[in-house]
Amino acid sequence: MFGWIRKPRRRAHFAALDSADFPTLAPGTVWLVGAGPGGPGLVSLLAYHALAQADVIVHDALVSPELLAMAPGHVEQVFAGKRGGRPSPKQADISLQLIDLARAGKRVLRLKGGDPFIFGRGGEEAGALAAAGIAFRIVPGISSGIGGLAYAGIPVTHRDTNQAVIFLTGHDESGAVPQGVDWPAVAKAAPVIVMFMAVKHLGSITDKLLAAGRNGDDRLAIVSHAATPQQAVIETTLAQARELTDVPTPAIVVLGPVSQYRDSLDWYVGQMRSHVFG
Repeated sequence: MFGWIRKPRRRAHFAALDSADFPTLAPGTVWLVGAGPGGPGLVSLLAYHALAQADVIVHDALVSPELLAMAPGHVEQVFAGKRGGRPSPKQADISLQLIDLARAGKRVLRLKGGDPFIFGRGGEEAGALAAAGIAFRIVPGISSGIGGLAYAGIPVTHRDTNQAVIFLTGHDESGAVPQGVDWPAVAKAAPVIVMFMAVKHLGSITDKLLAAGRNGDDRLAIVSHAATPQQAVIETTLAQARELTDVPTPAIVVLGPVSQYRDSLDWYVGQMRSHVFG
């Protein structure tokens, strides 16, 4: 006589959100939401909540397709990504689009890679909304400068190596190396420098830091496609970094002793790495 084998029931992990007392994404308002560094599992509950409420999602190039797929099928998705060296929408046009959508009574989710307020132009978009009288909410995200490095086994701070860290962008509004950076001060101000969007100008940035007195033997790591199955890490030194070519982007660069901890903390490998949700 055959018996039935009872399969374990999958828990409805997100069902509890139905009764959660989260704020409402109201018609005519905009939420500026951080999508995290890569894997769609690295978003906040508020971000997931917003995906289900939005009428339209205006998203960056770095927002994963797996995360966008979590939105209901009726939600309009508008690409507003900017990628270096490629035709891209102007920032002013993106801000105007958010305003127009909100004035049309839409529930607008502006989904931005990483954290919207860390080199994400979120402050500019929020300022434009405020000037236009559009109500908005900021939902922070996990920055690639912290979360992306963590997926490479690199703690951005460690009490044995650094009590300070600098976050630096690799280009200004024109796409060139930032002119307003005090390179001698930056080179010496903190043991660890985390650089966003720096691969294109890494040779020039390296030269500036070396000229300002930074040690050429300082460790440097580049984490490409952080927190995704395509993640790759290059480890080198500041002096040798100028010789690198064809580095995959998007990438986060970290200069300083913290990359040494990858030797024992490089956890995102094997089966865990193959899981699409991070």
